[in-house]
Amino acid sequence: MSKILVAGAGGFIGGYLVKELVESGNEVVAVDIKPVTDWYQINPNANNLTRDLTVLENCESSVLGVDEVYNLAADMGGMGFIENNKAACMLSVLINTHLLMSCKKHEVKKYFFASSACVYRADKQEVTANPGLKEEDAYPAMPEDGYGWEKLFSERMCRHFFEDFGVETRVARYHNVYGPLGTWDGGREKAPAALARKVANAQITNSSTIEIWGDGEQTRSFTYIDDCIKGTLLLMESDVREPVNIGSDQMVSINQMVGILEEIAQVELSRDYNLSAPKGVRGRNSDNSKVRGLLSWEPTVSLEYGLSETYKWIYQQIIDKAKRA
Repeated sequence: MSKILVAGAGGFIGGYLVKELVESGNEVVAVDIKPVTDWYQINPNANNLTRDLTVLENCESSVLGVDEVYNLAADMGGMGFIENNKAACMLSVLINTHLLMSCKKHEVKKYFFASSACVYRADKQEVTANPGLKEEDAYPAMPEDGYGWEKLFSERMCRHFFEDFGVETRVARYHNVYGPLGTWDGGREKAPAALARKVANAQITNSSTIEIWGDGEQTRSFTYIDDCIKGTLLLMESDVREPVNIGSDQMVSINQMVGILEEIAQVELSRDYNLSAPKGVRGRNSDNSKVRGLLSWEPTVSLEYGLSETYKWIYQQIIDKAKRA
């Protein structure tokens, strides 16, 4: 059993990670800036704390006595959020910096940083037929403005804290993680949840049209939460210090994903393309050659299954919300 700090425990991935770590017999300190009542998941067997980890003193008190730290704390959301909140996204660098300083001071054994596919060069993502982004494609640097720069800078911080101070760091570049219990409305949701909500609303209201941001031909790969957690834990347990992709390589267009959701919901919808809405890069996919070789890991959950589980959960959230109104 280890004593483990999960920063960003009130978030989507953080909640699942706390659950897995507690069930594996670890003592977990769960920290998030949000009030505990606003967390995605609340684990009664964790020590759940509300703290602002942009403040150094809060980081120091949080890491005191722990063996490992998982940093998933960040101000982030889907493309609609990160394109319009670049400064807020950049400020998350304070969390990583202060947590690393605290880990050095209190001799924490191992540190995990949740990075993102947004670190990859924009000129590698200009066509829909993306062959897959390799870890070396992050340089020369040309990441997503704001959010991507913060992630890339924080990756370098992890590297140099190991080189200069011996802090053992692990870095995962997540590719569009989704699943039940995630953000599904309010402006921070990502494409799978946003589209599932739109299709569910259309099914519930007998509407025949949904709005799609862009022309629907932009491509992505999407990683189910169960795969994300398994890959994260394998990476943390390994001796791999370089950043690696934790993502699916099952690439689809947004139009194709809508088609999968239509099949799940048993509806057929016309599509209203909003060409002025935020749409991000043209094509993004994960090349899993390195992580497969280093960790013998690759995702096992198909997009069809993951979207089905996510859709059922979001559909029920819409029904429940309407009942409370």
